[in-house]
Amino acid sequence: MRTRKLGRSSLEVPVVSFGAWAIGGWYWGGADPATGLRALGAAIDEGITAVDTAPIYGFGLSEQLVGRAIAVRRDDVVVMTKAGLRWDDGPGEPFFETEGPGGRRVTIRRDSSPEALRREVEASLKRLNVTVIDLLQVHWPDPRTPIAETMGALVDLRREGKIREIGVSNFDAPLLAEALAALGDVPLASVQTRYSLLRTDAEAGVLPFAREHGLGVLAYSPLEQGLLTGKVSDSRRFAADDGRAKQVLFSAANRAAVNHALAEHVEPVARAHDATAAQIVIACTAEQPGITTVLVGARDEEQARENARGGELVLGEGEVAAVRAALAGVTIEQPAPAAPAPKGGVLGRLLGRLRGKD
Repeated sequence: MRTRKLGRSSLEVPVVSFGAWAIGGWYWGGADPATGLRALGAAIDEGITAVDTAPIYGFGLSEQLVGRAIAVRRDDVVVMTKAGLRWDDGPGEPFFETEGPGGRRVTIRRDSSPEALRREVEASLKRLNVTVIDLLQVHWPDPRTPIAETMGALVDLRREGKIREIGVSNFDAPLLAEALAALGDVPLASVQTRYSLLRTDAEAGVLPFAREHGLGVLAYSPLEQGLLTGKVSDSRRFAADDGRAKQVLFSAANRAAVNHALAEHVEPVARAHDATAAQIVIACTAEQPGITTVLVGARDEEQARENARGGELVLGEGEVAAVRAALAGVTIEQPAPAAPAPKGGVLGRLLGRLRGKD
């Protein structure tokens, strides 16, 4: 598979990297570890030799599985993980609540303080069973910790040989500028950002900044959690513990609109290349200017091999443009904004009753 240099760092990564969120089971309604291990092994065999994981993916399970998968082939794999989200009862900015280990409700907090980063890196090294992490990324911005303190801690960890390169995730352009300034002569290797042919917000800020400053870009959710594969039918029902059940993007109307665009505009290109719709979407996403690698998950060996083929496809400029235009033209229905809660007093009660007549 083709590889690209990750920004100005020392790392080379394939056009398609393995996103290890799904094999951790969190959000996806459970996962079979043995199947996940086989999927990751197949991906590496097919040339997907960079793996992106995080402590919170399965609350440590994803990192453990990655560690087992690369145990006998560590030198062949670029290991990328993250830090900055904690699920214990420690300090940090509350982010969201979810079902944690043992089924108990936990509050996920953002904490990129030097103490938290050091603790997380040590824990990740053990779970991954490695002596150094190739790319350590700050998972989300932490509003309580100055970026200079966060970057300073990562520089120290890099100097100690525990991480090779420093990256960030979910940072906008102004925050990227802060991180660059704080690092000084130490390179910021990359930024991980959400990007798909349906969600192209990064083209307005993050991607131009990355191109200007020589940052690598890892695009996550390029297949929109399976929606852009064409395999999620309009009538499919999601299990209650599958997070897609609550996403407006996965409403029946939105699925129908996306599937229509895939059938009309992407499937003909796929047939011309003896490929699947997912492979065409992966190939087109990888050709977006500024993107270094697309992170694609796989829950079994077949999906892993399909993803790898997407990274090997080379499409014509006209084909890429046509696919992008078709998916950019899909209208995604959004839920109607909720009416503001009535204010107290007589006026508030009156407004409430009037709203009830609308």
